[in-house]
Amino acid sequence: MPTVFTVNLTAPLLLLLLWATHPTMATNWLSLARLPRSRPVSGAAPCARLRGLTPGQVGVCRARGEVMESVRKAAEMVIEECQHQFRNRRWNCSTTSRGINVFGRVMNQGTREAAFVHALSSAAVAVAVTRACTRGELDRCGCDRKVRGVSPEGFQWSGCSDNLSYGVAFSQAFVDEPERAKGVSAGRPLMNLHNNEAGRKAILHNMQVECKCHGVSGSCELRTCWKVMPPFRRVGVVLKERFDGATEVRLTRIGSRTALLPRDPQVKPPAARDLLYLTPSPDFCHLDPDNGIPGTAGRRCNGTSRLAPDGCELVCCGPGYRAGRAEVVQRCSCKFSWCCSVRCQQCKNTVTIHTCRV
Repeated sequence: MPTVFTVNLTAPLLLLLLWATHPTMATNWLSLARLPRSRPVSGAAPCARLRGLTPGQVGVCRARGEVMESVRKAAEMVIEECQHQFRNRRWNCSTTSRGINVFGRVMNQGTREAAFVHALSSAAVAVAVTRACTRGELDRCGCDRKVRGVSPEGFQWSGCSDNLSYGVAFSQAFVDEPERAKGVSAGRPLMNLHNNEAGRKAILHNMQVECKCHGVSGSCELRTCWKVMPPFRRVGVVLKERFDGATEVRLTRIGSRTALLPRDPQVKPPAARDLLYLTPSPDFCHLDPDNGIPGTAGRRCNGTSRLAPDGCELVCCGPGYRAGRAEVVQRCSCKFSWCCSVRCQQCKNTVTIHTCRV
């Protein structure tokens, strides 16, 4: 009769074994967006049960649990903003129906789409955590009190400036952790870390100043100002522009270290704010369920433009689209009523809709 051996695994060891035997991507934490609001995302036991987190991220969750609700919010922000920015592209940030790989296996490849998602994700965590600081929702941080004194423009720094440094530090600790755990000598971790930082710089380089006037009858004899982050939509626009101008790179050994340099030697080295990618993107034209690519069959497109990104020839991968008529209900004949509302009628219009052929 064969001998049966039983092994008692501690929870941390079991977690490490599960992580080692299942492919884990650095963006799997985005699956937090799929959790019901009623499910806790902090505390020793809940953190260990969160699918998609690496062991290091579970450690961050346990040590800084109060921030994890902001991380869940950041995951929702990433999906919403990505789908807005790419709504007219072949790849439109479509999500998988289930599982921890929200955007599908296309994120496994070092494409410019993966570069964008990494940059957007690191920016979203920094923004969500910083917002929580400003609102007083976190015990360990609040407003940025380092912004004080008189500015070169002559106004007084005061008020509650966004504590971006705290949000960026947490983003580095949480979002960058999977890459640093792997080591930073391989191409993909280097690519991800660069793009993560580019996402955070998109916030830093677009900080805004808000002011309030003080004086008799609004004379603005004294003006106090504070720094605020840009709207996340603005961050998405900036990163989308970086996506369109992303640089293809290759891993190169320079002495005893490795670096990512442009594949084309005629291209200047990318700046810290630029996005990098290692692998050309697939065409995203055809259905590929294994990689989470839905294809473009049935997608709406712009039949009146040939060269725009949402033009049917580009979205549908050629002239394979059809036109149809549809009736839509729109607001019309709107009138302002004193005070203070706008009343509109409902009008039916027939419009032409273009869709990619199946």
